[in-house]
Amino acid sequence: MADISTPTADAATAPPAHDPRHILREIWRMGYPSMVGFAATNLYTLADMFWVSRLGADRVAALTIFAAFYWVISSANMVAGAGSVAIISRRYGEKDMEKTKAAILDAFVLKVILAAVFGTIGYLLTPRIVVMLGATGDVTTYAVTYGRIMLIALIFNFPTWTAYTALRGIGQPRYAMILMIASTVFNAVLDPIMIFGWLGFPAMGVAGAAWASLIGFVLTVTTALVMFFGGAFKVRLDWAAVRALNPKTMLQMLKIGLPSGISSISFSLGRMVITPMIAHFGAPVVAIYGAGSRAIEFGIVIVVGLELGMSPLIGHALGAKDKVLAWLTARKAIMMGVAIMTVYAVIMVFAAGPMTRIFFSGPPYEELGLVFFRINALSLPFFGAFILLEGAFGGAGDTVPAMVVGLIHSWLMEIPMIYLLAYVLDYGPVGVWWGFVFANIVSAAGYFWWFSKKRWLEREV
Repeated sequence: MADISTPTADAATAPPAHDPRHILREIWRMGYPSMVGFAATNLYTLADMFWVSRLGADRVAALTIFAAFYWVISSANMVAGAGSVAIISRRYGEKDMEKTKAAILDAFVLKVILAAVFGTIGYLLTPRIVVMLGATGDVTTYAVTYGRIMLIALIFNFPTWTAYTALRGIGQPRYAMILMIASTVFNAVLDPIMIFGWLGFPAMGVAGAAWASLIGFVLTVTTALVMFFGGAFKVRLDWAAVRALNPKTMLQMLKIGLPSGISSISFSLGRMVITPMIAHFGAPVVAIYGAGSRAIEFGIVIVVGLELGMSPLIGHALGAKDKVLAWLTARKAIMMGVAIMTVYAVIMVFAAGPMTRIFFSGPPYEELGLVFFRINALSLPFFGAFILLEGAFGGAGDTVPAMVVGLIHSWLMEIPMIYLLAYVLDYGPVGVWWGFVFANIVSAAGYFWWFSKKRWLEREV
């Protein structure tokens, strides 16, 4: 194998594909549509939170508490998603269009199956789980009402992510971006109409936010499938390929994605443990945590979008047997992610007040919001590196590091530190925020050490 620790010395002597300028252009070509598109999808939850906050803090607390359980159920999407990224992009990098087409169809079917199974489980468990997470009184009612509709929507939600993954996997991220933006705009328009009963619709409250999301998912996945079968993209799906669905490929996707799924489930279960720890400090703290997390996520999803664009490039390079290109692509993308999150962290420190007032005004919310944003901003550059490192491993189909780091992050660092700082040392909510910061910094350092071993470049898919 080429010496990937010391690739070609400069752009003038580098092979065209290894030219740093070429690599940056490719990362940007794949990354910016993914950044824009994924940022747009985050507005789904941000729009829900914005409009629901007009109904009262108890509704915001309900959505926040249900979100902890929803993350766990949605981890099934990660299991299939991580495997589909690796397989679709690797087959496309090998220039095998028939296998690429087959992998896309297998991913769609697998997502529907997983959504049906896990959505049903979630629907049945929601009333008990939200109470376990600290919901009481009306908050319980709102959480169950909103949550059950969102769980029904999984049957359409999971396949939408396959559409986005497939388009990035075949090197057409702009179409994924267009679908993401269109879906989000529709949801943002429909949200207040269904929540407040505008234009003759009945006022549905928190249920209206969930129904708006469900309708958006249905329209998105339907549009994507019509375009795939209609030949709008580089890879055209057909009914002959549908009849040739391959359970072995689905199992391979599950095998590759299972460690990532375990990591995601671990993170989500960790949030389920942390949520009642935060609820102990009262509804205003929960509301700030929920709304503030959405605002932070808006910055994080930009980097996640970059990661979504980078991962297929890793798969394409390894499919073409070019390990040097895979290594260089990962390094450049990680540096870009750290830079982006550093800028966002600075903005968050100086704009903590206005960011809080987007959702709430007056005491105690403004004081709580200032502390929340300024402490959490400190770990954002490290979290940016964490996300891109995970994407590099995922693009190569090496998902075991995500599982190991994820388990350590939640259960050996985050939860113990939050308990120590918030309860034992009695720092209250401030201790919770510092626990998040500590876990993000240490996890990013561990991930980088594993990444530098370069074993992920040898992964066969």
